[in-house]
Amino acid sequence: MTCPPSSPDIHALWRNAQAVCFDIDSTVCLDEGIDVLAAHAGVGDQVSAMTRQAMGGHVPFQDALRQRLELIRPSKSMVADCLRAHPPRLTPGIGDLVNALSRRRVAVYLITGGFTQMAEPVIKKLGIPRNQLIANTLLFDANGDYCGFDLDAPTARSGGKGVAITDLKRRFGYAPLIMVGDGATDLEARPPADGFIGFGGVVVRERVKANADWFVLDFNELLAELDRSPPARRRSTTI
Repeated sequence: MTCPPSSPDIHALWRNAQAVCFDIDSTVCLDEGIDVLAAHAGVGDQVSAMTRQAMGGHVPFQDALRQRLELIRPSKSMVADCLRAHPPRLTPGIGDLVNALSRRRVAVYLITGGFTQMAEPVIKKLGIPRNQLIANTLLFDANGDYCGFDLDAPTARSGGKGVAITDLKRRFGYAPLIMVGDGATDLEARPPADGFIGFGGVVVRERVKANADWFVLDFNELLAELDRSPPARRRSTTI
């Protein structure tokens, strides 16, 4: 059961999208990557509480990110060990949805406040080009110890997903462009996104549910909506 769309145009925007940007944690994947990494480091409970605050929009994202990473102190070897022990788990239906969008020549991007090191296995599973991943990057010193994260990455701060989407629209002219995600940082990316679809299949965040143009609990609902119309002729774009 889903909430009806607040905009009568969101279904048409979705069917005719030239680009779709998905969040990763609790959307494309079942887990919050930073929480998995924190649990692996033995500080899971503290970091999970911070994640809930950040995703609910109660704490500026950059502040929550910095605080969580200071607790975890993830080294290069810790990240690699974590990925071996806990490989990313895709949310049911996302593979079929990405494939359907690709057949329609819709550009699919993953835009996340998580980290390239943990997101690269996800894009490999989904067959998404590396240059269509927009993420933060963990920084390590010469010994592989944690020494911060890339502060210049747009998604390292609140409002960053909107900055990234503005850049994509400027460079490639995508219209319409749709954002899909579960959290406050996804919701605030509309505008510049032409529409926002809230995803509650992993966790329902009330602020997102109340303000999304369309709120769904299952990716199959989005897939079914695509099946209502044939793919439009698309121009090809390359980065």
